[in-house]
Amino acid sequence: MENNINVKPLKHRTFSFYRAKAFYLRWFVRILLIIYTAVILYPLLWNVMSSFKTNYEILVSLTAFPQALAWENYVRAFTVANMGAFMFNSIFVVTLSLALLLIFSVPLSYAMARYKFFGSRALELLFAMCLFIQGVYIIIPLYVLLFNLGMLDNLWALSLVYAATGIPFSSFLLAGYMRTVHRSYEEAARIDGCSNWQILLRIVAPMSKPGIITISMLNVMGFWNEYPMALVFLSSPENRTLPIGVALLFEVQRRATDFGALYAALMIVLVPTVIIYLIGQRHLIKGIAAGGMKE
Repeated sequence: MENNINVKPLKHRTFSFYRAKAFYLRWFVRILLIIYTAVILYPLLWNVMSSFKTNYEILVSLTAFPQALAWENYVRAFTVANMGAFMFNSIFVVTLSLALLLIFSVPLSYAMARYKFFGSRALELLFAMCLFIQGVYIIIPLYVLLFNLGMLDNLWALSLVYAATGIPFSSFLLAGYMRTVHRSYEEAARIDGCSNWQILLRIVAPMSKPGIITISMLNVMGFWNEYPMALVFLSSPENRTLPIGVALLFEVQRRATDFGALYAALMIVLVPTVIIYLIGQRHLIKGIAAGGMKE
C-alpha cells in the first residue's frame, strides 16, 4: 500500500528578496543612528543656546532661542568663576601627562610588538588585565603613596598618576598597531647600520603615526575630563582643574541665579574635546581598527 505524501516544493528566494531585505535593514540601521544622534545632539545644542542666554531668558523658557548673544556669560565664567586659571591647570596637566605617557608607551609598545624575551607573554597578559583596572579603583592606595612621598596637592604628581594609569591601555593598543608595520623596513634600516632606537624613532614611530595619534586623542580626552582623582589629590583652590571648577560652580549656582555663567563654563570644558575629536577622527578610527590586528 502506497502512501500519498504531498511534498510542497521549496520556494527559492530570488535575488530581489535579498536586495529588499538589505534595503530595509539599511534603513532600519539609519533610523536607529538618526535617533541616537538626536539624543546626543539635543543636550549639546540646548547647552550651547543656554550659554548665550541671560538669566532671565533661562528662567522664562529653557527651550527658546536667545534674543541676543550674551557673551558676558563667558566673561563671568573666566573672571568671576575663575575658569581661566582652572583651564590653565588642566592644559598643564594634560600636556605633561601626555608627554610622559608617550615617552614610556612608545618604546614599551615597540618592545612588546617586536621582541620575545623571558616574561614577555606574561607582561602582555598583565597589561591586558590592567585594562580593567581604572584609577578610581586604586585611588586609596595612590593617595597613601602620594601622602608618604609628600606629593599631594601637586599638579606634577597628578600628571604622573594620569600617565601611569594610561600606560597599559596605550601600550596594548599601540603594540597591536606596530605589529602591522612590515619587518622589511626594519631589516633594511638595520642593514644600513641603524640601532634599535634609531629604527624606532626614524622608521616604526613615523609609520605608526595613526596609532600614536589615536592613543594621544583618547588619553587627552580622558585626562581633560578626569574628576575623581583630581578631586582627591588636589586641595588648594589655585591647583584645581576644570572638572573640579565646574562641579564647584554648579554647587554654588544651585543657590544663586547666574545660570548663564554655569552653562558657559560647561561649554568651556566641552569645546576642546569636540575640536580634538573633529580634527583627528580619521586617524582615531584608523588607529583603533588597526590596533586589534596582528601581523
